[in-house]
Amino acid sequence: MRPVRILQVVTVMNRGGLETMIMNYYRQMDRAKIQFDFMVHRAGQGHYDDEILALGGKIHRMPQIRPGAYRSYFKQLDIFFAEHPEYGLVHAHINENSSFVLRAARKAGVPCRIAHSHLSDLGFDKKLPFRLYARYAMKDHPNSYFACSRKAGEWLFGRRIHGQSPLIVMHNAVPVQEFSFQPAVRHQIRDELNAEGRLVIGHIGRFNMQKNHEFLIDVFQAVHHRNPDALLVLAGEGQLKSAMQRKAEKLGLSQHIRFLGVRTDISRLLQGMDLFLFPSRFEGLPVVLIEAQAAGLKCVVSDAITREADVTGRLQYASLQESPEAWARYILESTYEHEDTAEALRKQGYDTGVMAKWLGEYYINRLAAADAR
Repeated sequence: MRPVRILQVVTVMNRGGLETMIMNYYRQMDRAKIQFDFMVHRAGQGHYDDEILALGGKIHRMPQIRPGAYRSYFKQLDIFFAEHPEYGLVHAHINENSSFVLRAARKAGVPCRIAHSHLSDLGFDKKLPFRLYARYAMKDHPNSYFACSRKAGEWLFGRRIHGQSPLIVMHNAVPVQEFSFQPAVRHQIRDELNAEGRLVIGHIGRFNMQKNHEFLIDVFQAVHHRNPDALLVLAGEGQLKSAMQRKAEKLGLSQHIRFLGVRTDISRLLQGMDLFLFPSRFEGLPVVLIEAQAAGLKCVVSDAITREADVTGRLQYASLQESPEAWARYILESTYEHEDTAEALRKQGYDTGVMAKWLGEYYINRLAAADAR
């Protein structure tokens, strides 16, 4: 028998939290039964593209979703699904824009259509009216509703989740064993960072408005005033990175902040940190916070993040209305020991081995039910 092919709909398969989580599931799937293919919305190659192809997946490229080009994009979606009748299940991860893909899939007769919410807000920018339109257009195009947290599901789907297809909160799981604390790895990373004997505060995330790096650096400046040997480690890329590097230089912090770019060794990098700092303006349920907890780190996070993210009791919430100095006090008065959190994460369903098995069974059962109708 050939494996069933599941179409995963994403923006681009770079090393973001969502994309890394999908790859963790993909690697653990029984690919003799289930194969992932990807619809991406960028022309450039993603970081995971080569691995996807090596695992037997296919990559279908669509244009970037732009408000001024909706009509052309909708037409291309219709053509795509007409040319690819092999997909009986589409799993869309592009938040409000999933409505467009799933509308085309529904028109084409695709029986199983999952919309998956990964955010609990959109922030405010010039595209907001179009994004609100896309969210409103969700209607009945999905017939399964997934979310990383209840807050994220209620934000995207509203009252629709209380109908015949209730919301499924699917945990943002991580490979727990890979992130478990290892003292030898910690020493290696701290040697590489020239951080031995220093307080190392870490953050991993794309440099964009959502992640709030400007406030993060203000917080670190307040920490630095009280602990001049403290080190801030920032992993990620994004359009605001250069501006944050200039800010660090202007504040005289360049020698105390490491801009590491995209890293392929996040599990190792977390070992070298003493505390994880995450002042996002909005999130769904961030995978990186589960990873940080799996590494046993204490995390100081914004109160915009759902309480569902505190799986281990290692999160301390702070308001973005508080001053950087208040945040600095939370950091400096914290504990820095790495706790063993593996069992707590496994018990609550945050290990990829458990969740990959559940997801594979869900796909097979949904397709079987559709075939039986």
